[in-house]
Amino acid sequence: MRFAVGYQMAEEGEEPFSALLSDYREHIAEVYFPWMGMASGRSPLSVRRGYANWTAQEQLEDDLRAFRAMGMELDLLFNANCYGGRAISLHLQNEIASILEHLQAVVGGVDIITTTSPAVAHMVKEHFPEVRVRASVNMRIGTIKGMQYVADLFDAFHVQREHNRDLDYLRELKAWADEHGKTLTMLANSGCMNHCSGQSFHDNLVAHEAEIAETRNIEGWIPHACWRYLRDPANWPSILQNSWVRPEDLHHYEGIFSVVKLATRMHQRPRMVLEAYTKRRYHGNLLDLMEPGYSPALAPRIMNNDAFPEEWFERTSRCDRRCYRCDYCARVLEQVLTAPEAF
Repeated sequence: MRFAVGYQMAEEGEEPFSALLSDYREHIAEVYFPWMGMASGRSPLSVRRGYANWTAQEQLEDDLRAFRAMGMELDLLFNANCYGGRAISLHLQNEIASILEHLQAVVGGVDIITTTSPAVAHMVKEHFPEVRVRASVNMRIGTIKGMQYVADLFDAFHVQREHNRDLDYLRELKAWADEHGKTLTMLANSGCMNHCSGQSFHDNLVAHEAEIAETRNIEGWIPHACWRYLRDPANWPSILQNSWVRPEDLHHYEGIFSVVKLATRMHQRPRMVLEAYTKRRYHGNLLDLMEPGYSPALAPRIMNNDAFPEEWFERTSRCDRRCYRCDYCARVLEQVLTAPEAF
């Protein structure tokens, strides 16, 4: 079981991302990345409030060639939640084609496209059949029926995060995928709240981030459901009820996933994430491994990863997910929540 890692563009004076990944090359199967100025599931790569990094494309292409030389597959993201009025347009098709043709010329092409858009999946399958197409985790495909609906468009699926801790169910999905020539991937360190009511709204905000940044917006209101919810300490047990998997528990997924995705595109310390998951252990504040991480919401207290009970994974992978009638996670939170000076 190896990892798919999200690309970060190094700031001036930082080591290239390719140098960081070189230290973990035997553990990395894929690197996923967006294209210059394109909306995606995170902030645009090369433009901030109109200020363009004119060397960004050259820097990205250098890194992609380095990843390719290390034997890593390249996964290009077209995973914005919204492409506006051009969502099914020839304009978008031509734009995607031009990017793929350019990457073929300069880095030997890409191996995978990850997208939230059935239209983009169709465009790639129609015109670039050699490229594998993967459904983004933001499509929230978590059932066999959901995979069946779009089986003609996708070769692979990111499994809906909410099923990460249900091993028996994941094995059901894998059996169907194997039978139909599909592959499955899991996102291991998402900090997002399970069944988040605000996910679609938030994903659309991200897709239109460049416009929103130039607009006078509502003042004094937090648009992200999770950060509003976590202002009340009574809601903190929900963090334990989310989809993340501790590095120490990753071995349970051997045989289900050959590739596990790590969210590192916006993470402040991607090396720490890679070190923890490749070594399958972590000594520190568990929240710091996640993207997003909720360390500021709980500060100054931390979630001591060493303090989790031995039965944690067994209990949470076998429970009935009726969190409203169970206090197990609340009790575990009392056990793991630690003052930093006591850590």
